[in-house]
Amino acid sequence: MIKHSFFDSMMHNTGVCSKEQELAFFQLMIDETFEAIISTNEEFSIQSGNRTFSTLFQLEEANWKGKNFFRLFQFPSIVFKHQFKDSLSLNHKAETEAQYVGQDGTIKYVKIKAVKFNPSIYLFFIRDISFNKQLEEIGLLNRNLFTGMFEQAADAILIFDHHGKIIDANPIFCRIFGVPKEDLIHQKLEKYIPRPFHQRLNKVKLALKKRQKSWGEIPVIHSKGMSIFEYSASPIVDNKFHMAILRDITEKRQIELTLKRSEELFKDLFEEAIDAIVFWDHDGSIIKANESASRIFETPLDELIGKKLWDYVEQKDEQYAAIQKEFYEKGAIRDELLFLMPNGQRKHLEFTSKMHSVDGYNMTIFRNVSERYRMEQELRESEARFRKIFEGSNDGMILWDQQFQIVDVNPEICRIFQKEKEQLIGENLQEWLSKSTKQKKKFEHYQVELEKNGQADMLLSFKLSKNETRHLEISSKKNVMLNLNYTVIRDVTEKLEMQEQLRKSDTLTVVGELAAGIAHEIRNPMTALKGFIQLLQNKMNDDHSMYFDVITSELKRIETIITEFLILAKPQAVQFVHADVTKIMKDTIDLLNAQAMMHNVQFSYSFPKNLPQVYSEPNQLKQVFINIIKNAIEVMPKGGTITITINDDQNGYLKVSIKDEGVGIPEDKIKRLGEPFYTTKDRGTGLGLMVSYKIIKEHNGKVEVESEVGKGTTFHIYLPYSGTM
Repeated sequence: MIKHSFFDSMMHNTGVCSKEQELAFFQLMIDETFEAIISTNEEFSIQSGNRTFSTLFQLEEANWKGKNFFRLFQFPSIVFKHQFKDSLSLNHKAETEAQYVGQDGTIKYVKIKAVKFNPSIYLFFIRDISFNKQLEEIGLLNRNLFTGMFEQAADAILIFDHHGKIIDANPIFCRIFGVPKEDLIHQKLEKYIPRPFHQRLNKVKLALKKRQKSWGEIPVIHSKGMSIFEYSASPIVDNKFHMAILRDITEKRQIELTLKRSEELFKDLFEEAIDAIVFWDHDGSIIKANESASRIFETPLDELIGKKLWDYVEQKDEQYAAIQKEFYEKGAIRDELLFLMPNGQRKHLEFTSKMHSVDGYNMTIFRNVSERYRMEQELRESEARFRKIFEGSNDGMILWDQQFQIVDVNPEICRIFQKEKEQLIGENLQEWLSKSTKQKKKFEHYQVELEKNGQADMLLSFKLSKNETRHLEISSKKNVMLNLNYTVIRDVTEKLEMQEQLRKSDTLTVVGELAAGIAHEIRNPMTALKGFIQLLQNKMNDDHSMYFDVITSELKRIETIITEFLILAKPQAVQFVHADVTKIMKDTIDLLNAQAMMHNVQFSYSFPKNLPQVYSEPNQLKQVFINIIKNAIEVMPKGGTITITINDDQNGYLKVSIKDEGVGIPEDKIKRLGEPFYTTKDRGTGLGLMVSYKIIKEHNGKVEVESEVGKGTTFHIYLPYSGTM
């Protein structure tokens, strides 16, 4: 078979080496043709051959590949062989006849047609003419022998008279033309030759009449259409009849036409290519180049030819040496280098080189990537600047892709969310933020705005753990980088807490000033009211005692409110001592036990022994416990259990927990507990909890509230026991 070495060369010439189907088509035509076809190098060493070549000479590929062509055949003389070589060298084509002696001694006569395809490739077309030679040598003396050869010949054979009337045809002729022999006999040759070629047919008949051989090419009409046939015609039997041997060369002509078109296509591609294409020899001298090469190398084309390619390389450093080494080892390379042009201009050129690509020359295709290189450099510098800002920012920053997958985070994000970078990368930003917040509608609105406008802002409460919630300002913008989006997260928890404390402080100040005035103005009239009520009560009969009890109860309630006002209005004269919180709590329970029983409320408490004492004002702590436990009793009108525990939390605080089984408090209302006049009870003023929060704050403690609607509320009071206040 013709191997790919010939076709690879042809395809590189044409620029269509990737067309595998076209290559397969050519391969099929070459293998199925009746002619033997081989290719040799410039030294006539056989490189490849088709299937007919191996079949004709009964040789395996290993027995002919690499052999010298002229040693395979026997020529009439040494002079004849040299004349054939000279003709091939000068005219790029030659024809001759030779003999081939097989391993079993069989002699075959062959006709050889040679063509110089390019400086390094020769093509030989070889046809078996043994049958013709035998006819010439023995004539028609042996009719049986002629008949056998006539019937068994691989070529189409036709016998006709002086007038062109068909006398006989062999089976191959009938098969090719798709006509039975009986339908061919007595038909005129002109029937099978197109009219424009009848004149050529007449010339053939005239030559035969003069007992001259005739050969050439002529189109022939057959059952499947029209094909080009190569013919050889000669007179026989005392010039009464003539014989023509025909061979279909349509495929051969198609190959030649395709080759011609491919050469034209290669020329067009070479000349019109945007990239520079350069052919160079073993020492780097440029042999051929296109106009694009002239433009890229800033050198006129006529001056570029003959120059050393590597003279344009600016630095022949380690990279250059490595490129050369790889090229000569592998025969191909793709890389880029900095080139210095004659006008002083520096260009980064990307190139692809292949050794011995065409006609034995090396080929390199260059592309100017200087602008791309500059943009990449600017991009790297921009990336470095961004990375510096990204890593050092006091705000949390997240980069995420179009599927909301987190691509990168800065250290501040890791600090805010208390996670390692590796834990965050790959997470889905939407799912991650939404699953840790209960503000679903707010988050959904944020997502809609982001999709609609490409950017969105929101304030989000993010639950880090059971006991810790962070308030975050989130600002996102889409497509700030190629396929990347950007989110900035700022932790404003402390800021909001300070604002809340400032608001409460301002409220307390106003309430304190108001309380001082109100308490003073109300206390004096209250004293008079109490005195007159007592006088009236002594003079009235027992029928009105219920009314006096109600009046007295309400006056006491007013006095309690006034007392709470005064606590807010002015600092109290308190004395801190090391006190036993367990004892204070037990005293409080004893005090409120009767009230609890009236409401069908029971106490459940557990106090460990040897708890540390707290530096505190016992009466104030007792007041706090009374306020919270009374609230717990009042929120359980149908009764229930108040659970009280005191524990050391191992962080320097005693943790006092008071849990009720009431209706619970919604989350949005918990944050407002302790504000002046804010209460969840129908008849409350909110001053009790406000006073309690104030007392605990003055003890450097804190109050936390847990509540679940429908199940109850737990107040956690933390009191420091380490050191003095």
